[in-house]
Amino acid sequence: MKYFPLIWAALFRSKTRTILTLLSIVTAFLLFGMLDAVRASFDQAGQSANGAQRLQTGSRLSFIQTLPQGLTTQIQNVPGVKSVAYANWFGGAYQDPHNQVFSFAVSDNYLDQYPEVEVSPDVRKAFENSRTGIIVGEGLVKKFGWKVGDKIPLQSTIFPQHDGSKNWTFDIVGVMHAKEKSAAWYEQMVLMHWKYFDEGTPYNRGQVGWYVSRVSDVNQADRVAKAIDALSANSDHETRTQTEQAATASWVKQMADIGLIVGSIMGAVFFTLVLLSGNTMMQAVRERTSELAVLKTIGFSSRGVLAMVLAESVLLLLLGGVIGLGLASLLIPALGNGGMFNLPSVGKGSWTLGIGFMVLIGLLVGALPAIRAMRLNIVDALAGR
Repeated sequence: MKYFPLIWAALFRSKTRTILTLLSIVTAFLLFGMLDAVRASFDQAGQSANGAQRLQTGSRLSFIQTLPQGLTTQIQNVPGVKSVAYANWFGGAYQDPHNQVFSFAVSDNYLDQYPEVEVSPDVRKAFENSRTGIIVGEGLVKKFGWKVGDKIPLQSTIFPQHDGSKNWTFDIVGVMHAKEKSAAWYEQMVLMHWKYFDEGTPYNRGQVGWYVSRVSDVNQADRVAKAIDALSANSDHETRTQTEQAATASWVKQMADIGLIVGSIMGAVFFTLVLLSGNTMMQAVRERTSELAVLKTIGFSSRGVLAMVLAESVLLLLLGGVIGLGLASLLIPALGNGGMFNLPSVGKGSWTLGIGFMVLIGLLVGALPAIRAMRLNIVDALAGR
């Protein structure tokens, strides 16, 4: 630590260049913190005590392939299944086809499978008694200014009605709230009656998109899943039953490999960062050739000079990286709420990984200029050769 003032002075010898490089490092690690939160958010989807009690059964072929509604009774009779519900993707849009709303046609007992979603008994009763009734998430109410009693149009991007129109009209009968973070995306959702949906379009005809089953014992979930899939083995509608977490991950992966996307972006960002900060360190050492020769002249060893240049490089990365991750920690709570997935805060794992990257990149970009400084010949350096 006694050489820290010397390292600090060398780092800010050219203040403009150092500050610009720091801004680049801050941006890189801010992006790292945000993207790592996105990856963690998708990884954590379905991870909850209630989610562990649920199994999702969909088509083995694809999540867009439907299943016969008649499987309901068969699944219910599987030993270990406490209750079973089903749903269909509606593909709704509000006011504009590009303004997609997560909307699902669900069975009457669908909300019974989700105790982490709060819906009052009065709302449940109103929903049951209204054929065109829908329950909307609190997030959508705030976003669109909806209120109970409103009649709203939803355009289905998938299912037209019998007359060919894709415009459906619904009555808002209640609002649902999430009791815990794992259910936050239900606040961005619209639930409608499956029967109304099934009767309203000629393209469904008694088919369901997926089943949601609650199991009596989470330790028996694997056995129950295999028993459910055995019901349709060797049929034209074979199923795949998974835990809620696995089903969510599979569903996301069919749309996009989040891990690959995040990794590719960060790989490109860090590669650029290595080139930029490496160039900064090379210039900084080249400009201080005579100063480094003086240090050797007054008694600093070659290894000591090597260590000081490496420390300067690592300090540069740590300064910018810590500020970047700190900014991500502040911004994520403000930006990460109100969507389909809630972004988790920058946790211990992200900080550990981030600091590891800072040190590694710092050593990498400082290695070449540090080795050159270590091998510096005093006479040649002082002579300007």
